[in-house]
Amino acid sequence: MIHQIHSLVWGPGLLTLLLFTGLFFTVRSGGFQFRGFLVWWRFTVGSLFAGQDEGASPRDHSVSRFQAACTALAATIGTGNIAGVAAALTAGGPGAIFWMWVSAALGMMTAYAETSLGILYRYRDSEGRWIGGPMVYLSRGLSRPGLSLFYGVLCLLASLGMGSMVQSNSAAQTLRYLTGIPPVPCAVVITALVVFVAWGGSARVAGVAERLMPVSAGVYVLFSAAVLIRYHSRVLPAFEEIFRCALLPRAVLGGAGGYGIARSFRFGIARGVFSNEAGLGSLAGLHSATDHTTPEEQGMWAMFEVFFDTILVCTLTALVILCITGGSGGLAACRWDGAVLTAYCFQEALGMAGQYLVSGSMIVFAFATMIAWYYLGRQTLEAVLKQLQRWLTVSEETGNMIRKAYLICYGYAVFLGCVSSLTAVWELSDIWNGLMAFPNIAALLVLHKKIHWPHP
Repeated sequence: MIHQIHSLVWGPGLLTLLLFTGLFFTVRSGGFQFRGFLVWWRFTVGSLFAGQDEGASPRDHSVSRFQAACTALAATIGTGNIAGVAAALTAGGPGAIFWMWVSAALGMMTAYAETSLGILYRYRDSEGRWIGGPMVYLSRGLSRPGLSLFYGVLCLLASLGMGSMVQSNSAAQTLRYLTGIPPVPCAVVITALVVFVAWGGSARVAGVAERLMPVSAGVYVLFSAAVLIRYHSRVLPAFEEIFRCALLPRAVLGGAGGYGIARSFRFGIARGVFSNEAGLGSLAGLHSATDHTTPEEQGMWAMFEVFFDTILVCTLTALVILCITGGSGGLAACRWDGAVLTAYCFQEALGMAGQYLVSGSMIVFAFATMIAWYYLGRQTLEAVLKQLQRWLTVSEETGNMIRKAYLICYGYAVFLGCVSSLTAVWELSDIWNGLMAFPNIAALLVLHKKIHWPHP
């Protein structure tokens, strides 16, 4: 039953809707992600080198633009970049990577739109916190408080599933594989670290993400580049096979390479969205506490995150796998999948150091995703409490009890994920994630005239 619902939610309808939305905003912006590359690159990465990023304001719970970007990257760079890419390759063939690029290129403009609206409609609560994201523009922009509450419930469920249980399960399994430590001690350590960071609020979450993501992502990129330099003669054939498998009919490919365009399209688009989350609204929530910014500037940071997550990191993972396995023929004969396949390829190229690299990256990325999703869940909870006050009287004492209960539930979900088998949770979490896209995209399309595009 769950599997059937999952297939229905993440079927052709949602994938087509996500692509249409990205294409719509690409046309509306005049292809800004392409012709305005130098503009959004200068306002994001370029601003860091120029020292233009303003600091955070812990007093009012706000974060800097760079901290918001690192927190968003922490939520998006995770198992999808390692296990998800390998799964897309084995299920959809090398052509899936091409469609992953298409998903990311169009998704950059969807990410811009939702993040821009999130900043445009955000507000400060009684304690001075910025509250924003899809719940806010669904309520304040679209005037649909019921739909806003529906989105908020889905987001909270997703934070307890995909954001905590699924990630902690991946981290604990990897840690046990590396060290042989039993599940319960792993669960205690991981849960304690997550709760410690979460207890410090948005400032601590953003501070940890700011220090963790540049180093961990940088190390992964450098080691991936080292593999590709070593096998440089195989890189161009890998690119050729990606395009050939994505665009040529199955009959032309033949044999082990005949995955089919439709299968490549399906898995490439689905895994692209799973990795960068463009269209689900989560990026808008993660950017909502940014101080000293504008909707246009923060929208460009969201574009950069999709670019870095999918166009760069996912592509590096895919090229490493294709260079080591030898392409579609090697993939068809390979008995591994997911993170194991990625680890095998890095180990073949770099020895045991490669295996430890992938395993360590999985643990760090999963931990970063957990703290980022708590941050997103906490932002969403504030918006949910605000919506509930339309129909119910929620005292400050009751609100504080609900906030503490959410932290306890989140910590318990992290612990449970470490010690449990999560086959059903994976699919349920994916269902909640997919359902988040429908109200979010509806708001984006209705409010599209409120979105302003930078001029190249």
